[in-house]
Amino acid sequence: MTEQHRSGFACFVGRPNAGKSTLTNALVGTKIAITSSKPQTTRHAIRGIVHRDDAQLIIVDTPGLHRPRTLLGQRLNDVVRSTWSEVDVVGFCVPANEKVGPGDRYIAAELAKIARRTPVVGIVTKTDLVSPDRVAEQLVALQDVLEFADLVPVSAVDGYQVSTLSDVLVSRLPEGPQLYPGGDLTDEPEVTLVAELIREAALEGVRDELPHSIAVTVEEMIPREGRDDLIDIYAHVFVERPSQKGIVLGHQGARLKQVGADARRHIEALLGSKVYLDLHVKVAKDWQRDPKQLGRLGF
Repeated sequence: MTEQHRSGFACFVGRPNAGKSTLTNALVGTKIAITSSKPQTTRHAIRGIVHRDDAQLIIVDTPGLHRPRTLLGQRLNDVVRSTWSEVDVVGFCVPANEKVGPGDRYIAAELAKIARRTPVVGIVTKTDLVSPDRVAEQLVALQDVLEFADLVPVSAVDGYQVSTLSDVLVSRLPEGPQLYPGGDLTDEPEVTLVAELIREAALEGVRDELPHSIAVTVEEMIPREGRDDLIDIYAHVFVERPSQKGIVLGHQGARLKQVGADARRHIEALLGSKVYLDLHVKVAKDWQRDPKQLGRLGF
């Protein structure tokens, strides 16, 4: 008798920069959630799909939960909470190299409200950055924060216990058939992923004041006429103020050129095709606080 097939949804939560996106990519085995050393780079609930013989685990990658200061911040928190209520299991990520702090407790208090009906797994991330003793201390510290269904230390960087975590999450899923076709790794439209890859490239190396101020829209994505090996992509990078435009462009446009080159490399890998990428930087004044502009930029 074959083992029952399980399928369902999991999501990772944690304060910004707790390693959620990197973990998603490690489990799925490819880069679908954008990663950056800047907190709050994830804005869309991108789903990664882990295909196993015995299960299909769909990971919803949510933005980091934080005390909101802007309308965008509130909307991001709403995305997180609505996601929690719809998944089969929640993974609460806390990095091994940082003490459990008020931000973690804030999230744990929110999670306690759903823990009765949805299992919450405690995940200590970034174990490659600390000693085994420190990992053990962090596991003990986490036990005081919430009653977890399971506790798992992992490192997405060196692969430590990633498959164990996969097993733990799968064990919490209901029995059921595959929900997505075998080859799919994400259900996000390609245009969304392309915009995210451009935004990630624009964030790298930009000074700390910019991470929330960058949004990207893909205006057009079409195969070049008469060529089946080239896709033309026209995209706009939006910032909130003219001074930020200068930062993104860099000296004589050098910074934007570099962004284009980095993004193009990842987009070509994603689409499996050569890409011509046309980028323009535009100012959308204070878009994070303006409901109309938030809507237009896809939030």
